[in-house]
Amino acid sequence: MSTFKELGLNNEILKALNDLGYENPTPIQLKAIPQVLSSKSDLKAFAQTGTGKTAAFSLPIIEQINTESKDTQAIILSPTRELAIQIEKNISEFSKHTKGLKTLAVYGGANIDEQIRKLKKGVHIVVGTPGRTVDLINRKQLKLSNIQWLVLDEADEMLNMGFKDELDKILEVTPPNKQTLLFSATFPKEVESIAKNYMNKPVEISAGEKNKGSDRVSHQYYVVSERNRYAALKRIADVNPDIYSIIFCRTRRETQEIADKLIKDGYNADALHGDLSQAQRDAVMNKFRKKHLQILVATDVAARGLDVNDLTHVINHKLPDQIENYTHRSGRTGRAGREGISIAIVTSREKSKLHPIERKIGKKFVKTPIPTGKEICQNQLFKLIDKVHDIEVNETEINDFLPTIYEKLEGLNREELIKRFVSLEFNTFLSYYENAPDLNDSEQMRSDSRGKRRNDENMTRFFINIGRKDKLNPSRLIGLINEQEIGKNIEIGQIEILDTFSFFELDKNYENDTIDAFQNNQPEFSGRSVNVEITKKQRSGRGGSRDKSRGSRRKDKPSKNDFSGFGRKRSAKKGDFSKSRNSEPKRRRRS
Repeated sequence: MSTFKELGLNNEILKALNDLGYENPTPIQLKAIPQVLSSKSDLKAFAQTGTGKTAAFSLPIIEQINTESKDTQAIILSPTRELAIQIEKNISEFSKHTKGLKTLAVYGGANIDEQIRKLKKGVHIVVGTPGRTVDLINRKQLKLSNIQWLVLDEADEMLNMGFKDELDKILEVTPPNKQTLLFSATFPKEVESIAKNYMNKPVEISAGEKNKGSDRVSHQYYVVSERNRYAALKRIADVNPDIYSIIFCRTRRETQEIADKLIKDGYNADALHGDLSQAQRDAVMNKFRKKHLQILVATDVAARGLDVNDLTHVINHKLPDQIENYTHRSGRTGRAGREGISIAIVTSREKSKLHPIERKIGKKFVKTPIPTGKEICQNQLFKLIDKVHDIEVNETEINDFLPTIYEKLEGLNREELIKRFVSLEFNTFLSYYENAPDLNDSEQMRSDSRGKRRNDENMTRFFINIGRKDKLNPSRLIGLINEQEIGKNIEIGQIEILDTFSFFELDKNYENDTIDAFQNNQPEFSGRSVNVEITKKQRSGRGGSRDKSRGSRRKDKPSKNDFSGFGRKRSAKKGDFSKSRNSEPKRRRRS
C-alpha cells in the first residue's frame, strides 16, 4: 500500500499528517495528489462524501505554495459556511509545520471588516462561500488575479443552492492560466456544463463509479402512514440503543418541529438549520462532534461541513426533492472504512420515489418492518445487561459503602436481585410499549386513510361535555381548542360529535397542557361551562369500544401514561450514551 511520502509530499506536511494520525492515503488521494503535483492540467474528480477529498486537493496545493509572497495563490469555494470553516481548519492542521503559510475562511454571517483586515495582511489560501467571495471581490479587497489554483468543492451543491451567477462572477476574474480543480460527489448536467465552459481539457479521475452510492452503506426503507411517521422514527431510534445519527428533513420548520418533539420526548437531540445564528450552529455542531448529542435533526444545507466519521445511521424523515441530495445524505455514514445504514421513512404513495434513487446509487432498498414494542424492549434490555456486565468496578471508591449495601440486600438471592434490578431500570419503559400497536398493520393503515378511529400511540383521547344539541360541529370544536392556546401547531386527530357530549384526540405530548388550559380558562359554549377530561378506551363485551373517563388531572398528579420514553436522555460525557428515564412524578437524570 502506498504512503503519503511516496506521493511526493515534503517532510513538514508528512509530520503534520503523522500528528493527525493519517497513515495511508485514500483512493481519491492516491489519484489526485500526484496529478496536481506533477501537472498543471485542470482536474475533474469524483469523490463521495467522506473519502478524504479535502486532503486530496489541499495537500498538493500546500506543497507548492510560495510563502515568500503575500499574494493569494489559491481560492477554494464551498457551498456552505460550515464546510468552508471545516476545510480551512483541515488546511491549517495540514500546514501547521509549514512556516509562513496563512489561510482564511470567508463567509456570510461573520464580521466582514475582520476578514478584510486579515486579507490586507496577506493570505495564501482563501476558503470561501460564493456570496461572501463575490462581496469581497466587489469591494476590491479579495484579489484573485494572481491565483494559481481554483478549487470548486461540492460543485453540484453550489449549483443546487443557486450560486451559478456567483460562480460565473468569480471565475471571470481569475487568470486563464490557473489550475482548476473540480470535486463533486455527483455529476449532474449543470456540473458538466461548468467543466465544459470553464475548464481546459480536464483530466478526469474517480474514486468510485460516478453518481453511485458507497459500498459500505446499506439502504433500508420503512412504510408508514403519514400520522405514524414520527412514531416510526422514535421506534427506529429506540430499537438501536447505540444510535448516533443525523435525521434529515426538507425544511427548516420541519427540522425544528421534529427536534422539539424528540427533545420533549426525552431524546438527546438538537436541530441544525439556517434559521440559527452562526454561534448557535457552531455550538450544536461542536456538541454533536463530541457525541454530547446522539441525534442531530438537520436540513441538507446545514449538514454540509459536518465532519463526523462514525455515524451509525442516516435517517430520511422525508425523502429529498432531488435525487442527488439522497446521495449526499447517505454519504454522511459509512465513512472512514466503517459500515453505515441509510434509512428512508416513506408512505405507500412515496414508495415510487425509491426507484429513481436505486438506479442512481446502484443499490436496492431493503424493506424493513417497523420495530415492535417487544423488539425494542428486548434490544434495550440486552444493551443494559451488556453495559452492566462490561462496567469496570472501582473497588477503591465503593469499598466503604459495601458493608451497608450488603446489609440492606441481605436475604435476597441472585435471581431476586437480578429481577429487582431489571425491574428498577425497565418498568417504565415496558409500560410505555405495553400493548403498543403494530405500525406495520396494513389494515390499520387502510383504516387510517379512510378516517376511521385507530389506536394511535401518539394521540390522547379527550371527553368534552358538549355535543350536537349545543350546535357543536368539528370546525367549531377545533376553533374552541385553538382558543385555549394549548400549544403551537398542535396536531388534532379524530373528532367524534355525539348528541350531548363529544370526543377528540390531541398530540399526547399536550395532555397536561390541554387539561390545564381548559381548567384555567373556564370557557363557555352555547351558555354551558365546558369540561374536558381524558378518556381511556376499553373493549366492550360485544367487540365494540367504549370510553371510560379517567377524570380531570392537575399538574401535581400526573397519570401513568405521562411517561415519554426510556433510555433517551444521554449524559454529556464524551462517547457515553448512558441512559436515564422519566420517572413519575418527576424526571430523574442518571449518568
